[in-house]
Amino acid sequence: MDRSSNSSCRSSCVKLYLCSNPEDSIMERRALRESVFPELREQCRHTLGVDFRVIDPYESSDPSRWPDDNSRQQLIKECRESSAGPFLLSLVGHQYGKASLPAQVEVPEYQLLLQESQQAGVSTKELERVYKRDENTIPPSYCLTPSHRHTCGPQQADVKEEEENKMEEKEEELRKVLKSAVTLCVHNDLLTAEKAHKYYRSALDADLRFALEDRPRNDIIRRCIVYVHTVINAKGEQVKGQMSSKLEPQSEAEATPESSTPTDRELLSEMCDSFLRGLITSCRLLVYTTTTECDRRHGYTTARRRGYAESLCQQVYSDLAELIGGLNVSETGGDSHPGDTLAREQAEQEELCTTLSRFYDVIRPEEEEIKAFVEQSDHQGPLVITGGPCAGMTVLLAHCAQQIKSWLQDNSPVVITYFTNFSSNPSLKHLLSSLCYQIISHYSSSTQGTNFYIGTEPDDPNYTSNQKDSNCSPPANLDPHHEPNVSDCNPDLKTVPCPVQEGPKHGVIKPDVSLSELKKHLSSLMSLLPSPKQPLVLILDGLDQIGNSFAAQIIESLPSPLPPGVKLILSVSSNQTPVLQAVGLHYPQCSPPPSVSEVSEKKSGYVCVRLGLADRKQCVKMLTSLLSSSGKRVTSGQQALVNQALVSCCLTLYARLLHVHTSLWHSDSEVTESSLHDGVHSSISALLDHLEQKHTSGLVACAVSYLSLSRAGITEAELTDLVSSNGNILVEQDQRVTQVDVEKLLLDLKSFLIRRTVTGSQVLLWVSRHFRLVIAKRYLGTREARREIHSEMADYFSGRGPCGSAKRLLEKQKSAVSNMYIDRQPCSQPFVFTSSSKEAGRVNLRKIIELPHHLQESDKWEELEQGLLMSLGFHQAMVQARLLGDLVAMLMMEERSSTFTFSRERALLASILTSSACVLQSSPMELPTVMEMNLFPFLEVFPALKGYVGEIRQERMKRSSGIGVVLSPAPSTVAPIQCLQCDAGAREVSVTEATATECGIVAEIMDDCSAWIWKGSGCDIAELSLRGEQEEVKFAGVKSSGQFMLLSTQCNKLFLWDVTGPEMFLELKDPLKTEFAESSKQNKIKGFVACQKKLCVWWTGASFVSLFDASGETVTPFQCQSCVTCVVCSANGSYMYCGQEGGIISIFDTDSNSLLGTCSNSNRSMVVSIILCEDKQEMACVDSTGEVTLWDVAAKTQSRRLAIECFTGDKPNIVLNTDYSDEINTLLVCQHNQVTMWDTCDWKLWDQFLAPRGRAFIQAVLSQDGHLLLALLDTCPLVLAWRVSTGECVLSLETIKQPLTLLKVASDVTCVTRDGCLLVWDSEMIYAAGAALKMRRGVKEVVVEETGEWFYTTDGSEAVWKWSLETGFPHTNFLHDSHVEKLRVSPNNIRLVTLSVGEIYVWVTETGQNILRISGSRATDILITPNGNFGVSISDRGLSRVWKMANGGIVCKIHLYLSDAQVSPESTFLIGCRHGDLLAASLWSGTISKRFSCVESSEQVVAFHTLSEHPDFVVVMVASGSLYTWNISEETMCQHFELPETFHCQPQDFQMSSDGSYALLSTDNGAITLLDLSQVRLCSFKVEGPVIKACLDKTGGYAAYIFHPTSMEKSCVCYLHARPILTVVRLSDGERVGSMFLSSNPLTLVMYEQQCVFVGFEDGSVGVYSISDLMIGGEGLVGYGENLNGQLRECAFDKEPYRCLPLAIPNMTWP
Repeated sequence: MDRSSNSSCRSSCVKLYLCSNPEDSIMERRALRESVFPELREQCRHTLGVDFRVIDPYESSDPSRWPDDNSRQQLIKECRESSAGPFLLSLVGHQYGKASLPAQVEVPEYQLLLQESQQAGVSTKELERVYKRDENTIPPSYCLTPSHRHTCGPQQADVKEEEENKMEEKEEELRKVLKSAVTLCVHNDLLTAEKAHKYYRSALDADLRFALEDRPRNDIIRRCIVYVHTVINAKGEQVKGQMSSKLEPQSEAEATPESSTPTDRELLSEMCDSFLRGLITSCRLLVYTTTTECDRRHGYTTARRRGYAESLCQQVYSDLAELIGGLNVSETGGDSHPGDTLAREQAEQEELCTTLSRFYDVIRPEEEEIKAFVEQSDHQGPLVITGGPCAGMTVLLAHCAQQIKSWLQDNSPVVITYFTNFSSNPSLKHLLSSLCYQIISHYSSSTQGTNFYIGTEPDDPNYTSNQKDSNCSPPANLDPHHEPNVSDCNPDLKTVPCPVQEGPKHGVIKPDVSLSELKKHLSSLMSLLPSPKQPLVLILDGLDQIGNSFAAQIIESLPSPLPPGVKLILSVSSNQTPVLQAVGLHYPQCSPPPSVSEVSEKKSGYVCVRLGLADRKQCVKMLTSLLSSSGKRVTSGQQALVNQALVSCCLTLYARLLHVHTSLWHSDSEVTESSLHDGVHSSISALLDHLEQKHTSGLVACAVSYLSLSRAGITEAELTDLVSSNGNILVEQDQRVTQVDVEKLLLDLKSFLIRRTVTGSQVLLWVSRHFRLVIAKRYLGTREARREIHSEMADYFSGRGPCGSAKRLLEKQKSAVSNMYIDRQPCSQPFVFTSSSKEAGRVNLRKIIELPHHLQESDKWEELEQGLLMSLGFHQAMVQARLLGDLVAMLMMEERSSTFTFSRERALLASILTSSACVLQSSPMELPTVMEMNLFPFLEVFPALKGYVGEIRQERMKRSSGIGVVLSPAPSTVAPIQCLQCDAGAREVSVTEATATECGIVAEIMDDCSAWIWKGSGCDIAELSLRGEQEEVKFAGVKSSGQFMLLSTQCNKLFLWDVTGPEMFLELKDPLKTEFAESSKQNKIKGFVACQKKLCVWWTGASFVSLFDASGETVTPFQCQSCVTCVVCSANGSYMYCGQEGGIISIFDTDSNSLLGTCSNSNRSMVVSIILCEDKQEMACVDSTGEVTLWDVAAKTQSRRLAIECFTGDKPNIVLNTDYSDEINTLLVCQHNQVTMWDTCDWKLWDQFLAPRGRAFIQAVLSQDGHLLLALLDTCPLVLAWRVSTGECVLSLETIKQPLTLLKVASDVTCVTRDGCLLVWDSEMIYAAGAALKMRRGVKEVVVEETGEWFYTTDGSEAVWKWSLETGFPHTNFLHDSHVEKLRVSPNNIRLVTLSVGEIYVWVTETGQNILRISGSRATDILITPNGNFGVSISDRGLSRVWKMANGGIVCKIHLYLSDAQVSPESTFLIGCRHGDLLAASLWSGTISKRFSCVESSEQVVAFHTLSEHPDFVVVMVASGSLYTWNISEETMCQHFELPETFHCQPQDFQMSSDGSYALLSTDNGAITLLDLSQVRLCSFKVEGPVIKACLDKTGGYAAYIFHPTSMEKSCVCYLHARPILTVVRLSDGERVGSMFLSSNPLTLVMYEQQCVFVGFEDGSVGVYSISDLMIGGEGLVGYGENLNGQLRECAFDKEPYRCLPLAIPNMTWP
């Protein structure tokens, strides 16, 4: 089938045929190839998303490789039909070109030519020798023998120049004979002039006429362009040329030959003046002419030709760029909506169905069976089409899908087809998602746009739109012995739906959506949407080819029985018994339609139709039709052989292969039975043999290998690039592979390739998978061969150069091919094609689809992980292409996970992407901001991700716009790096028990007696299935110890699993336990301890312990006095300590099986935990009341001596759990009301943590490092973390469901939720977040030094912290006796002045020394003069004072209180408001010396600001909205602006830039209003939510504001949408520089002059952000994150700031 016949396939390539005279255009064509075509290709790829190819039939320097007339016509037709834009570029020079020998001449015409020549006495011997009669052509013709055609094979190295000249002389002689014969026939009126012209025309003329003659105008207008170059006096050199856009008349020949044979000059003139000129008028053909007049002395020299070539290149580039730039190809590139990925695949599947249906050439009787099934309405089972290899099931289903609407004319059926064998993403989750989207899309297309969202809603399987978020925030800081407040914890975990809005079709699938949710959703859609009037016909083809047992899971996802109005049609290979069994099990009993004939069979609950061989007569008819369409037929004898072959294999694919073979036969060909191969595979091999002979084996092998190993097909341009850079082909052919070589090969393969659209590009794929099977066996039989091809394709899609062998060949044979144009530069392969018209650019979808696949298959795991999976560019492209779910799946891939190095880094990236999916799917360009914000706090934990953050910064600098993190605020929460759910299908289950081994393997037992196992990072939770003698084992409990896991069953069996070995379960048989279980009805394991090769097991309510050896064969019982509650063994396993209910501890010698002794605590309470310190010979016992008893166990054979008995002193409370760390000598005891910490060095009570008011502890554990306490509280859906040293609740661990228990495994903390979900946190991330320093309360004020290296914060407590921006840590803690109200830093950064309850403290910033403590000031505010010499204390109840910074001496007193006071820039006045007037008090005398008052209107001053760059002026705003400038020195004022009456300035928001160019007036009504004084205009910036804080840059460059978003996703309170956003806008043009999501609610916003923003948060942390903006001046400060050395620092919990104490008493008191 012709690849170009698929008109529904949107072209993704501009494909030009370069038409020229090969002898007259060598330099011009080479110049175009070198300078024009590569640049045009890059422009097309970057700006339009289409490729650009030029087919030059004469590109090779070897004429034997030039295509013949028929091939050139096929190439022209291919370009016309498949090009997205212009398809013809013609160069017409001053030479007409030689006429080519006709490939075939019809019998009557040939005999006429022969007869006339012989009668004229012309010898026809040579003509008769080279033309042979062939009856197999239609009509019968004389054909040119192959030896006289231009062959496609390579030129032999030993062919001499003389032989080439002889061959050319013979061809010239043949041309003369033919021309003479034609001339005679025309002269005798035996042949018309029109027919005669085909013997005279050159290849240039013939190609032009085939491309343009008798074509519709649409095929010519803006699709063809011709350049005519006329050279006058070609022997001369005076060049005088000009380029015009209109065809000029050509000069006529000076003399007309007497012979009737037209000369080349006449033919050239006729082509240009008549043929082309007519097309200009009729079809608006674009023709450009250049006339060059030469001097006869020198001729048309190389230099002149080079000059013309250069001007031609400029003109061609300009013209083609204009033609291509006007194309409408917007849909071939990136996506614009989150659901475009699914919508695109839907369109691709529908297009594929149309394409495959065109292969339905033989009518199959099974079509009637399918029609009967579809028309029935009472059958609730599926129809299964089965058949053998190449039976044609796919084509049949595609054809039926096209016919269903005509079958059901009275209804409006929805037909959905999915061809799994052609899917580029064969994962089960993707297939189910695509089916869900297509169903919704079809059923909602008649009403409104499709809005599709699948999230996680445990209570409603039909819910399609949801977002998860928990409003539970960590409690207030917890001091020891005090109760924190966690009233903010919200136990309600119901999801909040995102609204469904009208708009274009789009769909969003959360990356972490589970298979069970997708299955429920698909089943729900199929039950709810179809109806009898609008039935659903779902056709799934090739389920057995999807692999990984997905077929059974897909079938199980479908409702059973099928709902009314749903028809399901499946195709399964006959040998796929497991798939057929799965269908039978899922549809056990359904009645078949009454009209089903004998062809169909009832298999269980489904109808089965077996697709047999095609009818032989139909295949013969099909073959005859194919031969006729190619102008061929076979003789009767040959037909007999064909009929015999079709008897042995009557398949349509085999018939197509026969067509290829028989089309090569001539009527005189010697054909035998062996000429035709039996079967499809043998025929494919024979086809490849023929192609190798015709095109060389290297070219064929590489081309078909690339086609077969591509993930989603390959484009023609990619195939040409790959083949042309393959060194093996270069070595074989000794020349460069040209575009024509590949095109000719594809022409021969066109019947077996389909062209379809995948991710916006037209790709080629095999029509049958059996081509891949034969090619794999023939060329790719070894792993190394496949790996090499994949490696070459990986290099290509990564943008690297050709393979090394090609480069070595060029060096070795440089002299031999020096005159041949060789281009080895690969096309660029960026992740995103940048475009000036689109900020986001266009995603290189081909790269992101193909490159990961080839890297994986070529074993380039390091490049895959570090160069791709941990690359910002790849992430940005995937998110932009709406493939976020695929990206997360790749990051979490478990296949070959052992070959990866940075599994935890990838898990973190996947976690961030998953939690940010809602924002990223709606705003993909926010990815760098989101990733930087989340990664920055943990760069010390994951130094390998520094490169990722570095890419973010480089990208921001490249864009010259954005906001970056300089100092990240301390995290208040830590997200899990993995979130895994049990895929229990429709079952509602809950966890009854969970445990984990020391290496991190987790096991869960559900209330339905199922067991689920998680083997660690990169793995999913899998259900454990053990089969007994007759049925599946039902589990009752699980325990773990060391490397062992012990599972108990409902039938009183024990299974031991060593997790470090293979998955083998050893059954432990215990007769004593069996007797106990039968008598007491107890079968639950209480505990399990493994030590050395001994295993200790005890049961609930049992008073004995069973000791097994590691083989499980020997069991020894140890009898205790009462029920055993806990057991611990010595390190060597020789001693066993058993705690019991009565407070008794029994000590056994396990070697001798003897009781050594017993001891008991004083209150006889149950022992819940035993801690054995063997190095100290001590044993500590924790009883159920929380009391700790310490025993000396040095003498094993003597009575135990009580060493210490420790009491908590509180009211007894049941112990929930204990946690002991011998590394930090700490024991944790958790009770409902408190958590007690014991120092095990001296066994003293260290600390107590009380439960929050109204809450109770459920569980508490120590972090791995012991610095944090992690706890679960009842009805609180968070894991809370307290800092052990201070008692502060410093952070929370995010959960999505109610936690059940915490497990410490390996380097992780794992939380098991009640429904079996596993949440995994990295312990080092918890450590980093918990160790991050922040103030105890919200930051109320931030002051930055002039240098920007240090800044100061206060939270209203007695502390002021001095931070270093370089280290990111607080350096100094300035302590006060009471809470701090104000702080100021002198302009020279030497002094820090603070105000605390009326007392003024003056500190030396460098040393931290408190040099002044002044009492008696009664100040409410403090200021420092700009010169730094004086301080001003302002009091609203007494005297304000001006004093010396050096010694506190009073300079003067100001008796009036001035509100909102400011010091003038020259340090001369204190300016402030009083009773609506603006006053200026002298800082030397304290008297009021200046006054601003609106005498005319008596208006009050509402706001003012001094200008540091204009020290004499003050900007004043009065109540009426008038704006004045007040010259203090001259005491003059000038009104500049008056606000509209409807607008009022907000005094609390009023700010001014230092130069007075901008003023911030208001932040109300969802907008920030600024006054641009330079142009005297009001400016308003629309804000997408209420503004929390706003700040104006003092330099007048920027405005920063923080707001709560409300318009991005209304009613959505997901992870990021609920966060405040920091935004910076450029004041000069109002453009947004960048935005940043903030981690907490802000309290303070300060802008620093060096393009930095400081934000203080309510949780006590501080964030610093840099502004990157090339428009104004580069990037802001470089801080802590820029200078990471990649090494972990010393313990961060020891990084407390240096404490600076104040003077004990004031050293100065003011009266």
